[in-house]
Amino acid sequence: MDILETITANKRREVARQKQAVPLDLMLSMSSQRLNTATVSMRRSLESSASGIIAEFKRRSPSKGRLHPGAKVENILPAYEQGGASACSVLTDSDFFGGSFGDLRKARSLVKLPLLRKDFIIDEYQLYQSRVLGADAVLLIAASLTEDDCRIFAQTAKQLDLETLLEIHSDDELSYMNEFIDMVGVNNRNLGTFHTDVENSFRLIERLKAEAADVLFVSESGISDTASIIRLREAGFRGFLIGETFMKTAAPGDALSDFISNLEGR
Repeated sequence: MDILETITANKRREVARQKQAVPLDLMLSMSSQRLNTATVSMRRSLESSASGIIAEFKRRSPSKGRLHPGAKVENILPAYEQGGASACSVLTDSDFFGGSFGDLRKARSLVKLPLLRKDFIIDEYQLYQSRVLGADAVLLIAASLTEDDCRIFAQTAKQLDLETLLEIHSDDELSYMNEFIDMVGVNNRNLGTFHTDVENSFRLIERLKAEAADVLFVSESGISDTASIIRLREAGFRGFLIGETFMKTAAPGDALSDFISNLEGR
């Protein structure tokens, strides 16, 4: 069993416990105000941004271990917003990434930027959960879903006014595209082995342009320098998800601000 399979199996057990503890009907009845609150378009934010950076909040990862174990949303998310992020990604997986539902809920109360709930979505229940927690967009990982599930989840997300970022790693997964997807992200990190190579985005961009021209393209993981951003933008990407580069520093917001200043100076 590879890392992704381990995480997905754990997530199925976790979601089953959540559904038992807080059934969907109960969750929705307790959260009507949140469901009626307008979401913020992550796609439009990236389209109109000069940098297109999706700054990520995470405390650790299976591949890199502890990045910033004591990180607090209230210290980092407002600094990301002030530093020029176009959107923020918030990890809500606890066991493997050190995140929590509280992180996303608190982030929503602190910033006006579009928020991506980054987790392993394997059940429609999590989409309603995401909306209640304050997400504007959700991540759908092709490698952990069937094509049918991906389509159903993307359609449900659309009905909930959530945008979807479909994550792929290879051109074989382009078949997961459907009319409800808003953005497609190329993960430069193989979720089975966690090997990272930014060139993966360049390998897939022409296929993306040919087969998914109506969506916005995002490059994810392994981006650590402004030269990579410039090359990726020239190739056709408009969003750039960056986590480790910022979160491994003492002040992620300052690291983001410096990164964008260097980008604008090139």
